[in-house]
Amino acid sequence: MINYQFSWLRKNLFSTWYNSVLTVVCLVLLFWVVQGILIWATTQAQWAVIQVNLRLFLVGRFPQALYWRVWIVLAIASTLSALTWGVFFGKQQLTRRRVSLFALMIGVLLVVLPLDLTSRLCLLLIALLLLAAFWFGGKFAKVINPCLSLVWLLSFPVILWLIGGGFGLQSVSTNLWNGLLLTLLMAAVSIVLSFPIGVLLALGRTSNLPVVRWFSILYIEIVRGVPLIGILFLAQVMLPLVLSADVRLDRVVRAIAGLVLFSAAYMAENVRGGLQAIPRGQIEAAKALGLNSPLVVIFVVLPQALRAVIPAIVGQFIGLFKDTSLLSLVGLVELTGIARSILAQPQFIGRYAEVYLFIGLIYWVFCYSMSLASRRLERQE
Repeated sequence: MINYQFSWLRKNLFSTWYNSVLTVVCLVLLFWVVQGILIWATTQAQWAVIQVNLRLFLVGRFPQALYWRVWIVLAIASTLSALTWGVFFGKQQLTRRRVSLFALMIGVLLVVLPLDLTSRLCLLLIALLLLAAFWFGGKFAKVINPCLSLVWLLSFPVILWLIGGGFGLQSVSTNLWNGLLLTLLMAAVSIVLSFPIGVLLALGRTSNLPVVRWFSILYIEIVRGVPLIGILFLAQVMLPLVLSADVRLDRVVRAIAGLVLFSAAYMAENVRGGLQAIPRGQIEAAKALGLNSPLVVIFVVLPQALRAVIPAIVGQFIGLFKDTSLLSLVGLVELTGIARSILAQPQFIGRYAEVYLFIGLIYWVFCYSMSLASRRLERQE
C-alpha cells in the first residue's frame, strides 16, 4: 500500500523537474492560505455573531412560544427523508461503523450548537428517529415504496398547517417566516411544483399538436430569455393586477409562483433532452404490444428519460435552492435577508466574513446532500 502511494506521487506529482517545482510551489501556497485561514478563524474572527443570532438564522422572527411546531416539522421532514433513503438504498446496512460516525456527528452538534436543554433533547430524539426510519425503510422497502410518494404529498399540507397555523392552531403571519425556515419552504414547494410542470412542457414541446407545441416553445423560450429577478418582480407586481380585486395573494405565494414559472422552463429543456435519448424502436415496440400513447409515455418513455437526465434535473434543483437568495430583493427575509438584518446590529457591524461563511456553509450542506443523493440514485439499479 505504501509503495503504491509513493509510486502514485512519483507518477502524478514528481514525474519531471518542472512538475516537482509546481508541486512544491502549490503546496507552499496551500500551506500559506490554510495557515492564514486558521489564524483568522481562531484568533481574529468573532463567532459570537453566530452564537447570539443562531435562532434568527434558523427560524427568524417565528414566535418562540411556537417553536414546538418547527421541531415537529423538522421531525416529519427528517423521518421521511431517512425513510426514503432507506427504501432506495436499503442495501447499505446500518453497520457499527456508520452508526458510530452518525453518533459522533450528532454529539458534535449537541456540543457545538448553542442550544438549551429542551432543544438538545429534541435534536437527540430526531437523530433516533432518523436511525429508526432508515432501518424501517430498508427492512420493508417493498411495502413502503408504492405509497412513499403519497406520504410525501400528504406531509406538505401538514407542514404548511403547522408553520402557518389555522384550523385550531394559532395563525402565524408569513412576515414572521424568516431565515432558513423560509428558504427551505420556498425551495421545497417550488421544486415539487416546477417538476411536473416542466415535464408537461417538455412533452408539449414534442407533441404533434401545433397549438400545444408552439405554446410550450413560446413559454420556454420567453421565460429562459428573462432573468429570474425580473420574473420575481413581475410576480410581485403583475399578479395582483391580473387577478380580481377580491383576490389578494400573499407575498410568499407570489414569490413561489415566480420561482415555479422560471424553473419549469429550464426543467422542460432538461427533460426534453432525456426524451430525445429514447430510441424510437422502444416506442414502436410498446405500441405493437397494444399500449396507447399515454401509457407508452408513462411506463416506457418517461422512466428512462428521467433516469438519463438525473444529473441535469438535480443540478436544476440545486440552482433553484440557491436562487431563493434573490427573494431578499423582493422583500422576503430568507437566509440571505436575515443575514443582512443581523449585520445591521450595532455590535456586529462589519462581521461580513463570519456571517456569510456561515450561510455559505448551510447552502453547501444542502446542495452537497442533493448532489450525493443524485449520484447514489444514478448508481441504483
